[in-house]
Amino acid sequence: MSTTQPLVMGIDYGEARIGLALSDALAMLAHPLETVPGHDKKAAVARIAQLVNERAVSKVILGLPLRMDGSEGSAVERVRKFSKLLRPLLPEEVEIIEVDERLSTVSAMEKMHAAGRTEKNSRRQIDQAAAMEILQDYLDGQAGGLLPNPWEDEDDRHDR
Repeated sequence: MSTTQPLVMGIDYGEARIGLALSDALAMLAHPLETVPGHDKKAAVARIAQLVNERAVSKVILGLPLRMDGSEGSAVERVRKFSKLLRPLLPEEVEIIEVDERLSTVSAMEKMHAAGRTEKNSRRQIDQAAAMEILQDYLDGQAGGLLPNPWEDEDDRHDR
């Protein structure tokens, strides 16, 4: 029995740049993949579709930039327009899943700063890092309850 899962791609959409991340074969960890220029939408969706096909991606996790109060604004509309351009280029079985991405770029920047990177020398990587945040949050949510708690007693697990 194979322990590998189909790969999952995370997308941090931006008008100028689109960050991409990819899961590992176990669908546990997100890794940076690529930053796609966002100015030419047709070229961007074509490149993403190419990567989805080359990497046998089964799900695309698309970050929605909701407002802090959870409402949708014009930024969400732009992401959904992009999703509508991308959908016809993907295999029918590939799911596009929208997830809340509030603060993903802020979190990615904080981690890059902690690693000694500046915004100036990290512009292209920040979009990939934000896509990694989006994807990792999704993967962690999918694994919820599946991974044993290392601090939990073996007997406690059997009592459930």
